[in-house]
Amino acid sequence: QVQLVESGGGLVQAGDSLRLSCAASGLTFENYAMGWFRRAPGKEREFVATITRTGGTTVFADSVKGRFTASRDNRRNAAFLQMNSLKPEDTAVYYCAASPAFWSMNSNQYDYWGQGTQVTVSS
Repeated sequence: QVQLVESGGGLVQAGDSLRLSCAASGLTFENYAMGWFRRAPGKEREFVATITRTGGTTVFADSVKGRFTASRDNRRNAAFLQMNSLKPEDTAVYYCAASPAFWSMNSNQYDYWGQGTQVTVSS
């Protein structure tokens, strides 16, 4: 059974940083690109970042480019999202997901999803 478990969310002030983790089990982690998505209250889920299988390529949404970085550790079956200079508009539930594609911004190409972790940024 595949499981993706996010952690690291919380309540922070604008300008602060958070590091989200995604622990994967039940799949051959190195065979999957990992993605991060978020859903803000009253809004649709949106793409945040993706990282290829080896971590050699990362792609970010324009709204987080330059502030967020993505990484992974295939030995630990884990992916990470480092979020710096957080803004109130970053408030959302953040999800990690696994895709067999090389990388993708399309949520439909992700096969497995975590339950999400809440990030709240106060002004």
